Amino acid sequence: MITSISLPAIVGAAVIDSINPCAFAVLIFLMTYLLALKLKNKVLIVGLVYIVTVYIVYFLAGLGLLSVLASTKITVTIYYLAGGLVMLLGFINLKDVLLKKEATLKIPESKKAVIEKWVKKTSIPAAIVLGFLVSAFELPCTGGIYLAILSILGRDGMTAKPIIYLLIYNLFFILPLVIIWLIIYFGNTSEQITAWYKRNKNSLRLIMGVGMIILGGLMIGGVI
Repeated sequence: MITSISLPAIVGAAVIDSINPCAFAVLIFLMTYLLALKLKNKVLIVGLVYIVTVYIVYFLAGLGLLSVLASTKITVTIYYLAGGLVMLLGFINLKDVLLKKEATLKIPESKKAVIEKWVKKTSIPAAIVLGFLVSAFELPCTGGIYLAILSILGRDGMTAKPIIYLLIYNLFFILPLVIIWLIIYFGNTSEQITAWYKRNKNSLRLIMGVGMIILGGLMIGGVI
């Protein structure tokens, strides 16, 4: 097993993690709801607050886990367990897509009413709460990838390098959200965005699933 990880590997894992239908769906729902109410002036600031909150919460959660992993002697074990978990989650995604089933790894149905309630508040504080809730609820979707990367970074301890890599990882994690937010703000209608998401939801899950299987395989094989 490797003792460190390269920046390209960090970026690659973050890109796989970022293909996250859970976070996409909430952002699209929030933005299209604002547009439906003719509150386009709020799309810019509320969307930005939501994305920044997701970044901060995900980063702080990662920083907390990193500190735990860096202080233990079981990082190697966690590393292989994380690799296996990533592969398992990837196969679950792949199975759902190929069998044309509803996504197994998704925001729980019981939490959707809570998210919808906060979306409809259309305020900056509500966007902060949404960012926090989505960051917590979406962990079943791709949390294995984050744990895998943290288990590698933890081998360097709580030094500047893993913390900087964690900051970079989360920048790429939120990049698709930034792109969707800007596309909605600069002219695409809510109908176009919703239709695009429905058309490509399974493709996104397929890409994410295959990417997770490859990442987990590379970890278990000692390549990364």
